[in-house]
Amino acid sequence: MGRQKAARKWVAVSLAGVIWFMPVAGEWTSGWPLGARSSIAEAATASVSVNKLGEEVITSGAIMMKYKYSSSRSTGKASGLADVIRVDLNNPYVSVDVMTGKGGKLTTRQSTGGMAKENGAVAAVNGDYFNTGAEGAPIGGQVTAGTLVSTPSQLEGLYAFTLTKDRKPMIDEYSFEGKVMSEDGAEFPLAGINKAAYNPEGASSNYSHSNALYIYTDAWAAKERPKNSNTTPTEALVENGVVTKVSEGTALPITVPKGAYILRAHGKASQYITEHLAVGQKVSTAYALRSKTNQQTVDPATLQTMIGGHTILVSSGKATSFSRSTSSIGGSRARTALGYSQDGRYVYIIAVEKNNDSDGMTLSELQSFMTKIGVWKGLNLDGGGSTTMVDRPLGETSTQLTFKTEYGTEQRSVVNGLGVYTSAPKGDVKGIKISGDSYLLIGQKASYSLKAYDTYYNPIEMNAGNTTWKSSNGNVAVSGGEITAVKPGKSTLTAVSGAASAKTEVTVLGGDDLTSLKVGTSNGALIAGTSLSVPVTAVTRNGDNVTVPDSALKWEFYGFRGSVAGGTLKVDSVNEGVTTGYAIARYNGFSTAIVLSKAAASSWENFENVNYPIAFTTNASGVTGTAQIAQGSGEQTSKVLSLSYDMTAGTGKMYAYAQLNGTTGKTIPAAATSMTLDVMGDKSLNWLRAELVDNAGKTVYVDLAKVIDWTGWKKLSIDLSGQNIAFPAKMKRLYVVNVEEGQDERAKTGTVAFDNISFVMPSLSSDAGLPEGKALMAIGQKSISVNGTKKSIEVAPIMRDSSTYVPIRYVLDAFGGQAFWDPATKHILVLRGSKVLDLTLGQKEFVLNGKRQSAEVAPLLISGRTLVPLRLVSEQLGLKVNWEQNTKTVTIES
Repeated sequence: MGRQKAARKWVAVSLAGVIWFMPVAGEWTSGWPLGARSSIAEAATASVSVNKLGEEVITSGAIMMKYKYSSSRSTGKASGLADVIRVDLNNPYVSVDVMTGKGGKLTTRQSTGGMAKENGAVAAVNGDYFNTGAEGAPIGGQVTAGTLVSTPSQLEGLYAFTLTKDRKPMIDEYSFEGKVMSEDGAEFPLAGINKAAYNPEGASSNYSHSNALYIYTDAWAAKERPKNSNTTPTEALVENGVVTKVSEGTALPITVPKGAYILRAHGKASQYITEHLAVGQKVSTAYALRSKTNQQTVDPATLQTMIGGHTILVSSGKATSFSRSTSSIGGSRARTALGYSQDGRYVYIIAVEKNNDSDGMTLSELQSFMTKIGVWKGLNLDGGGSTTMVDRPLGETSTQLTFKTEYGTEQRSVVNGLGVYTSAPKGDVKGIKISGDSYLLIGQKASYSLKAYDTYYNPIEMNAGNTTWKSSNGNVAVSGGEITAVKPGKSTLTAVSGAASAKTEVTVLGGDDLTSLKVGTSNGALIAGTSLSVPVTAVTRNGDNVTVPDSALKWEFYGFRGSVAGGTLKVDSVNEGVTTGYAIARYNGFSTAIVLSKAAASSWENFENVNYPIAFTTNASGVTGTAQIAQGSGEQTSKVLSLSYDMTAGTGKMYAYAQLNGTTGKTIPAAATSMTLDVMGDKSLNWLRAELVDNAGKTVYVDLAKVIDWTGWKKLSIDLSGQNIAFPAKMKRLYVVNVEEGQDERAKTGTVAFDNISFVMPSLSSDAGLPEGKALMAIGQKSISVNGTKKSIEVAPIMRDSSTYVPIRYVLDAFGGQAFWDPATKHILVLRGSKVLDLTLGQKEFVLNGKRQSAEVAPLLISGRTLVPLRLVSEQLGLKVNWEQNTKTVTIES
């Protein structure tokens, strides 16, 4: 897949991530709070241990290498994954080049995967930093396909990667210098090419475009050149080296025509245009880059590629001092970096993951990692939420996301990226591979196909019509290329097509491979005729979410008759006298539950008749906004709580609160296990939370959404069972947070709205009527005293390894609930109120309401009787346990 070559064009590139604010309405706020070189801190020493997990060929000359790293931090051990694409510059068929926005244009943005698809790249990462509040152009310089698209900004300490046309890599800090020459011989300095407005450093003005002359080419797609510059332009259109239009004191009302450029001037530069450039006269330009390291000039025409970055990280194979303040890009984040080997043969394109599988890296840890994988000189590219890598798996025709970003599978739209390309000719078939899912759930059906690759490791068509498929065992059933998962375990899938064959390993996940089962609705009404949507999602031990097919689930019903079909639970009839029912879904023994009660979710606030004050508050000066009851929009036409915020003038960690009922808050009257609410998102990528104060005076912060990554209305379901809230409690505020770390990646203005807040309060429903009181049992005695009444029991509590074990049936008889023993699976199912507890004989791990947890001890089987750890069971069921050492007596209270 060679890159599609286009006619010579001007292209501009930028770094992804806000590192300063643009001047607006005559004001300028620097996002570089520590300035430039004078405020640079030395790189902190850090060391990571690195273990290479494996490598795969992407194309001839480019391989993907995956590493596992670990590091010691003040907060404890950290570990994670890093992905490195190594490009061999000695291979004539592989190359790297910069991709730009959409259609190769500046002032447009696109995901890294989208740019790779558009440009035919076989792998790619996001690139330079950019001002998210501006049009969408890189902060640093950019050369694409040998054409200078954008020039470096006049900012200190920003490094760039270049690759010459004879394939020599270099990392250096560059400045730009140039001039415009009129037909009458007059000259004027050229400030740059295709630049957004910014705050230059070491200049006579705080405004980049003041008294300055810039070139804008047809790579600049926006009509405004640039916005928020605080300068009035004079512009001249130059076509084929001749001035064709001049507009004094106002911008030309056009975008730049193909192959032409516009000279954009202000102040003294405007005077130069009006005095020396006229329609029909010739004009020429000359410019160069200058290395700040050795002061030598670099002709952009000698470069094949240039991409800007931030601080230098590695020099001469060692961690080096940061060349720029890193306060705005600190912390442990996803990271993107670029470097090359000492001999100049290899380019290393690096992405550090920050997700459920990886803790991310600090910049000093990244330095250590880079030196250990062979980087001689390297720099930092845009990281955090922008960090994205895509690659084309062997035999496939398109790229895919290499790992989950900080936002999951969503790729942030950025202004440029670095792509890897192949120009290899079509080769002979070298091998085939099976393409399809590596992990399946029981009952899941999946289709597999054969993919071929040639001698250059590029995809090639093959005739797979006579392919035969077989499995090494009965874990999966095979029917042509369709595979059905049958039972847990690994199976080798083999495909034979003519003389070629391929194998792949397929793992069918069992209950032991899961950490939780999440059901779409965890609570419902115990009323005949009730229908609930109950899609079930499995969370694997590596953090992946997998939808469980209906065929893989077995349902059990307690307290009612019902059925589940097509992901919907229907209550047919309720057993007489039952106030709490349970629908248990099992996947290979692993359980999750829906608790149904006579009184299900209680509506708490729908904002239709609010009789208490609602106000906007904030923690930071400069942050403004409103919080008010307003008419809803879209799907929500009723009244809603609307929260609008503007944080552009604030600094640090910023909050925008909708405060309920002054400083008092609104009461949540009873113990709540979960809450639901409708939220209108603004896709700001900010953090959404609620603040509660419980009955003990403790402030509890509840995460509603770690990232507001949607627009329009969305129903959120929040589990409160692990928050340890002492009810009754009060909700004081609903609010948006823009944390300081990675702040450049999130919007500072927006509007969210809230509606239909409900709580599930078991004490008003499923926990209602449970017996209260006190029970006493003594080790070795076959009796139990409940509220002063003593009765015999068949088996006495025992003490083993400092843990007390009791027959669970007697605890439940005293305090309510049921226990069920399955001798085939050795499972003990305990139901009490809103709690569903699944224990397994001999295993310390247990499942509580669909979540796997671990205890210090396991249930025992003694003399044909099942005994369970008292403290584990009692505390998980909401009971208080006290041990009296002298009398060897256990006291249980509810």
